[in-house]
Amino acid sequence: MPAMHYRLRWPDASETVCYSPSLVIHDYLTPGEDYPLPELLQRVREATAIASERVREKFGFACSRAADQLLQTEAHAAPFVDDAEARVRVVAFEPA
Repeated sequence: MPAMHYRLRWPDASETVCYSPSLVIHDYLTPGEDYPLPELLQRVREATAIASERVREKFGFACSRAADQLLQTEAHAAPFVDDAEARVRVVAFEPA
């Protein structure tokens, strides 16, 4: 199953490299786009659920690394949730 990484730039200009066990993230995020924080989180949650289900279908168990990544992404987003102007940029997709 092709895995990939994607780089996010947060409102404080920090960047994180995130993991997806499936290329489905391509359907949910676009490099160079800025997303309002709630929308970005919704997109990442949906893509992660689909990717994890694809792993379950292929291997018989969900992808724990994807679940961990989602928790990390939500934790990184937490300081910005009260900022209605908070936007997150998808910097790039990168090979895993």
